[in-house]
Amino acid sequence: MFRWLSRAPRRRSRTTAIAAMLLFVLGGCTAVRLAPSSPEIREADLRARVAALTDERTQGRATGTPGEAAATDWLARAFEGAGLAPAGSEGGWEHAFEFTAGVSLGPENRLEIDGASVEDADAWRPLAFSRSGHFADAGVVFVGYGLVAPETDGFPARDDFADVEVRDRWVMILRDLPQSLDADHRRALQRHAGLRYKAMIARDRGARGVLFVSGPLGRFREQLVPLRFDASLAGTSIAVLSIGDALADRLLAETGRSLEDWQRRVDRAIESGEENGISVALDERTLAARVDIRTERRAGRNVLGRLVVGDRPSDETIVIGAHYDHLGRGEGGSSLARDDEQGRIHPGADDNASGTALIVELAESLAARRARGEALGRRDFVFAAWSGEELGLLGSNAWVAENVNPHASDGGPVAYLNFDMVGRLRDALIVQGLGSSPAWAPLLEDVAGKEGLSLHAQQDSYVPTDATSFYTHGVPVLSAFTDNHAEYHTPRDTLDRLNVEGMARIARLFERIALAVGRADTRPEYTAQKEPASGRGRTGFRVYLGTIPDYANTDVVGVLLAGVAPEGPADQAGLRSGDVIVGADARPIENLYDYTFALEAMRVGEPVRLEVERDGERLEIDVVPASRE
Repeated sequence: MFRWLSRAPRRRSRTTAIAAMLLFVLGGCTAVRLAPSSPEIREADLRARVAALTDERTQGRATGTPGEAAATDWLARAFEGAGLAPAGSEGGWEHAFEFTAGVSLGPENRLEIDGASVEDADAWRPLAFSRSGHFADAGVVFVGYGLVAPETDGFPARDDFADVEVRDRWVMILRDLPQSLDADHRRALQRHAGLRYKAMIARDRGARGVLFVSGPLGRFREQLVPLRFDASLAGTSIAVLSIGDALADRLLAETGRSLEDWQRRVDRAIESGEENGISVALDERTLAARVDIRTERRAGRNVLGRLVVGDRPSDETIVIGAHYDHLGRGEGGSSLARDDEQGRIHPGADDNASGTALIVELAESLAARRARGEALGRRDFVFAAWSGEELGLLGSNAWVAENVNPHASDGGPVAYLNFDMVGRLRDALIVQGLGSSPAWAPLLEDVAGKEGLSLHAQQDSYVPTDATSFYTHGVPVLSAFTDNHAEYHTPRDTLDRLNVEGMARIARLFERIALAVGRADTRPEYTAQKEPASGRGRTGFRVYLGTIPDYANTDVVGVLLAGVAPEGPADQAGLRSGDVIVGADARPIENLYDYTFALEAMRVGEPVRLEVERDGERLEIDVVPASRE
């Protein structure tokens, strides 16, 4: 546990002050304004707080950016103004965590064809999930679209690798699917057409590397695949390159056909339903490469403040949190912006300036009650603004790992209250996590009527937000949510679309919940759910293992487990937090993408053998998948 101050100092932490100064000097603008506010929960205050968080100077609040620093500075000042004490690291407001923010091309990338270097740097590039290193001279094989798909929806099975040996060779593969396919045929093949899926199939067939090519009929804006980094999926163990059409024509010259000729021929074969693909070994060509991809590490910042309710800091606390980060200008893979919105700031008014504004409002209201001499109970309140949620709960996971002991019988957080997208209240407020404690249902029934809110209660405690970081560490959770909408993850998620009156009602409801937990004689009892209670849950898989990946540690080869669901198949088989899954039924698991496809191939009730690394040893553990339905 960190040492907590019982009273807020009148200065900001040194790192926050430096961030604010840099914003002024480098950004040419002052810090985001902290508007005057009232101690009671008011719509005007909530609106002003959302306006500050979505100010143009925060640039969409992407984790590890100057925009995040602007929001961090505003949050520290808002917490201090509300009357909180710093609850970050080393007596400051901030709690920092490192993460992989992206990739860039290093200076050592080289490509050789028949021993001659390709001098045109714009003719090719590695993909972000390629392995770095030297890949020795080897032959090349063209396999059309590289599709391997079972019979489905009335369409025949297909295997583009069936008639050719690709082991220790470079495999040239066309991107996507033929543009001439009808909608039903395209839909049947789409999940087998992704770059990662095709690369995974090539790797499993023993290929040395993959050469993705667009082709003249592909209708891509750019011939080369953009260098985009997906923080949650990590890399693969083979080389994966994107090459231009001219380079592909050079490799195919010995066949007497151009890339366009081959693409037309392959397109017709797929349209006609042929089971085996059209492939050709390019025996007169060899290719070698050196791939140099540099990983960019950045620091994200959580902001935390504490309201001490007694004469000294309490051993037990109630954590009230929301993530304040968003998507910046939509540079990552999560943006749903239309073509005409590309590159614009994603303000994230609902997701999740709404929840962040709400916790600041609660902090101010509860602190004002404390200042008036009102008894708030026996447990301090910790207010947490998380970053890195959009990248996979990174900030909350990092803080929980350092501050929450799931095996402790006393002390620490007794409950976590979360707000994620609470700005679009319509018919009812969705409250998630009721299954995490038997205390929640009667408490909600008691307080909901006082605010006149209709509630849609959900038992599932494994929800795609920061509440899961706490729940998997033995803390009961409640998470408020007002549902998705058409503006989600777009530049159209703006303040003018919010139901601020509804946000105020949610704040008053959860203030009553927080006070009830703070004043209770005993802490809420924790319930370990065996599995997500809402059907297929977030994954959409029929099978259920109960494994909870750690999305923050993508540098690991395999899938690191942050935990396992109590009494789920993984728990019963003996898997545990910290295990790294590296194989499933003799197929390698190098990243979350591999694991996703392994799960989809599993059958309910049929054992699957997982290869697991634990404390330097490799174990084989048989797990019997259960059904979600």
